[in-house]
Amino acid sequence: MSRASGRWVGRRLARREDPRLLAGLGCYLPDLVLPGMVHLAFVRAPHAHAALVRVDVTRARAAPGVVGVFTAADLDLAPIAPEFAGEGYHTAGWPPLATTRVRFAGEPVAVVAAADRYLAEDAAELVQVDYEVLPAVASVEAAMTPGAPPVHDGVPGNCYFRREHRQGDVEGLFAQAPVVVRGEFRHQRVTGAPMEGRGIAAQWDARGRLVVWASTQVPHLLRTALARSLRLPEAAVRVLVPDVGGGFGPKMHAYPEDVVTCAVARRLGRPARWVEDRRENLLATTQAREQVIAAEAAADSDGRLLALRARIICDSGAYSVFPLTAVLEPMGSAQIMPGPYHLQAYAYTTMAIATTKAPVGAYRGVGMAVGVFVMERLMDKLAAAVGLDPAEVRRRNFVPPERFPYTAPTGLVYDSGRFAETLRVALAAFGYDEARREQARLRAAGRSVGVGLAAFVEYTGMGPQTFARRGMRDVPGHDGAAVAVDATGGVRVAVSCPSQGQGHETVYAQLVADALGVDPAVVVVTSPDTDAVPAGSGTFASRAVVSGGGALLRAAARVREKAVQVAAHLLEAAPGDVVASDGRFHVRGTPERSVAWAEVARAAAAPAHHGLPAGLDAGLAAEATYDPPPAAFGNGVHVALVDVDRATGQARVLRYAIAADCGPLVNPVLVDGQTRGGLAQGLGEALLEEIRYDASGQPLVTTLMDYLLPTAAEMPAVVITHLETPSPITVGGFKGMGESATIGSPACLANAVSDALGTEVDALPLTPDRLRAAGGAPAGFQHR
Repeated sequence: MSRASGRWVGRRLARREDPRLLAGLGCYLPDLVLPGMVHLAFVRAPHAHAALVRVDVTRARAAPGVVGVFTAADLDLAPIAPEFAGEGYHTAGWPPLATTRVRFAGEPVAVVAAADRYLAEDAAELVQVDYEVLPAVASVEAAMTPGAPPVHDGVPGNCYFRREHRQGDVEGLFAQAPVVVRGEFRHQRVTGAPMEGRGIAAQWDARGRLVVWASTQVPHLLRTALARSLRLPEAAVRVLVPDVGGGFGPKMHAYPEDVVTCAVARRLGRPARWVEDRRENLLATTQAREQVIAAEAAADSDGRLLALRARIICDSGAYSVFPLTAVLEPMGSAQIMPGPYHLQAYAYTTMAIATTKAPVGAYRGVGMAVGVFVMERLMDKLAAAVGLDPAEVRRRNFVPPERFPYTAPTGLVYDSGRFAETLRVALAAFGYDEARREQARLRAAGRSVGVGLAAFVEYTGMGPQTFARRGMRDVPGHDGAAVAVDATGGVRVAVSCPSQGQGHETVYAQLVADALGVDPAVVVVTSPDTDAVPAGSGTFASRAVVSGGGALLRAAARVREKAVQVAAHLLEAAPGDVVASDGRFHVRGTPERSVAWAEVARAAAAPAHHGLPAGLDAGLAAEATYDPPPAAFGNGVHVALVDVDRATGQARVLRYAIAADCGPLVNPVLVDGQTRGGLAQGLGEALLEEIRYDASGQPLVTTLMDYLLPTAAEMPAVVITHLETPSPITVGGFKGMGESATIGSPACLANAVSDALGTEVDALPLTPDRLRAAGGAPAGFQHR
């Protein structure tokens, strides 16, 4: 289906979800109440690294309202252990409750079930745990020091994963290059901080099946993880997804609390529910980024890139997470680093290192945000070294359109793109030349003002080949959908990709409306239920429209094909002459000869009664799966004007523009909304947010007073423009875009701040203290 073939795809329809959610009529996990349900509270380790000597639950079991208190010995659960195919990887299963050791502060040690959460929390404080404190390993430098304490006995040298890659004559090109730029780049640890934390409710039905409601991005993958840890066949587990208040990546992992909640429900014979509070979210939900990268680029005297090499070290924390493993973050950075630029050669070494901190997992723009930050800082360094405008040095190095599909030196195949055109559009929307003149005027007045830009590509909608190539066995890469038309002409749709606020109800209704020739108002999009929709991978990596939408369009096409056969019989016409539009079927050229979808659906429901051809199955329903291609590549350019107060170190964004090419837009309203939301997260990542630990592995950020999220006051006005270069390899030419603005903004802002201060700022976040030090704050100034 091309963008031009439909009536609804491409239209700026209002989000269908919003009236229900704004009226308080949403149903989130904490809204779920089951008869006889118990509430859980976890006892969490206060130490980053310690031997578990004794857990005494006697007092807790006697506390008011307590139904049960459990340790690892009581529940006998298998560790959460993702599978990986490939060399250089060492696994480390995550125990649902700690057994002999705890490996990060906040790791669950025991669980209390009580009549309500308050009583459970009170009783949890009565659990007495004896620890033998062990040396913490709170940084990659400490973890990689010879003789460092092992975080896991089966992870030699505290290295989960190491891989080296070399394409082309890297050493030769560096040796002859007249220009080499380099740096050591540091990206801090951050967290997704969704408005709604994690949560799960579980009960065992009369047939012995486990029924789960979960705030998750990946219902079928969660089903797999639960079945393994509980030692059940997957068919014995059903996962349903209520409304989800934000995900951003951390909700695609399986966690100890998920498994334990199910096990407690089984032991007690009663439903059980656990809902994460904000402190738990900051302590025990997967965190992200935290990388140290030494990188250098070689170029000729005209600023054209020749070669790139990098050494990437990721602090992956205490466990390798399901389903993506510890490989995801460092490999993502390594593979995306060449960006939209043509290179003759590239070499990298990438490592995932175990430390005694919360595990690192997926977060919006995983791997890519760090890789783009590094590459775009190198591009600004190159521009300065050869005396070119930063925009011009990028323009000279873009992969030209005639080279697509383009195989990058990482082996990634860029399917399409107009990189130079994206840059042109961004600069025009920003008013780049005028901004440079404004910068000169403000600098003459004593202001420290900088202009920054960042260009990037992003892989989206990744399919089975990519996950197989990465060795991630637990991510199948496909998605499933089901479409059914009832006797009234109403359409019900289910997709294996749940929404966390992106607007799936609206977008999927638009896709189906075009595919069936009906109004989106008659399309009902239901929440995922693993019993009701074919298995799929879920919502992450900007894949809901590419993969889930592809499955949906396949299922809708099968329903339409059958409906046309039925309508043709009713109209006494050949199927090839029947057209579906505006909720009816008519004979081509004679619209007065028509039947409604409802008539067709009623006939299909009882084919023998309506004299339909023999062998036609009853009903108008179909299921389908879609295996996307390895990846569809979007691209974008960000441009910012930033004012830095050297006295306070405060950076203020004065102007911002984004040009993004994510293929055909299904709904521009939602695309703009995702772009603005992604920019807010990228701005927070660049300027404010940081999860910090001290040398003993103690978390220093446990409330939102410590973890600074951006507000409307920090959010700049932004001009957003779109290019729509279709992918030649996906259904509808669609590409993903949900992570784009988060990927590009930290690099853009780092470049703008570096330009403002006239010094190289290669570490994030760009906090006032860091910028005061980099910019030379006045002597004697005390920041309060």
